[in-house]
Amino acid sequence: MSEAVFEKMATLLSTKKGINKELISIDSSFEELGLDSLDSIELIADLEDAFNVNIPNTELQGIKSVRQAVDGLTKAMQ
Repeated sequence: MSEAVFEKMATLLSTKKGINKELISIDSSFEELGLDSLDSIELIADLEDAFNVNIPNTELQGIKSVRQAVDGLTKAMQ
């Protein structure tokens, strides 16, 4: 499932933020991708909507990379 989450995230980053999809890797930090904290929150909210899950606010604050977001969303889907 985490690959599907990563693909959805890469697509959202590409379409909503104009980031070249080939530049997005699982190990990219949001900072490296040029996202500020508001961008990160909006991205996670879009992904929560897409997968119909909720990540607790206490965990959201620690998400600073693609891998952390994928892991958090995958965990929330279980």
